[in-house]
Amino acid sequence: MAVDAKAVKELREKTGAGMLDCKKALEEVNGDIDKAVEFLREKGLAASAKKAGRIATEGLVESYIHAGGRIGVLVEVNCETDFVALTDQFKEFVRDIALHIAASSPRYVRREEVPQEEIEKEKEILKAQALNEGKPEKIVEKMVEGRISKYYEEYCLMEQTFVKDPDKTIATLLNEKIATIGENISIRRFVRYELGEGLEKKVDNFVEEVMSQVNG
Repeated sequence: MAVDAKAVKELREKTGAGMLDCKKALEEVNGDIDKAVEFLREKGLAASAKKAGRIATEGLVESYIHAGGRIGVLVEVNCETDFVALTDQFKEFVRDIALHIAASSPRYVRREEVPQEEIEKEKEILKAQALNEGKPEKIVEKMVEGRISKYYEEYCLMEQTFVKDPDKTIATLLNEKIATIGENISIRRFVRYELGEGLEKKVDNFVEEVMSQVNG
């Protein structure tokens, strides 16, 4: 079912859960706010939202180098205590995030970091594409907004689907870890280098290549 944006906002305010998680919860319960709250609590997502406001200044900087040195990633993930930072569960989570960044090549951690001028430029391109496709101008704006959402899903780490579990977004994975570990966890920043980036070269499917080595 189509989910009303106001309902998503209301649920987010009640639980503090992520926008995509709120949308999914409402879809699962046919738009019922109270049932959606219960759904998020059962998944541990509402509880994790309460922890998300706490200060996280400990953590790890993790590196991932793709075989042959073709891709390199550095990512900083924060938690509240050095005790948690040294646990295997936290270390595994940080490694998974570094692996995901190598495979999926996000540009930003979250949508709020995308420069407004970049979004406006993308909207202009998408509008021109829609008009060239012969779409009626009165529905073009809605189409553009939908495609901008896809843009965020493609380039914002928190909204990408996790390479090791396509049923989860990185935001969902993060909230699950917060709920399980019991501390606020924040993916603060990352940098990704790709050999020859910006130069003309053969295009490889790095997602498949990275995952084949992880699973091999």
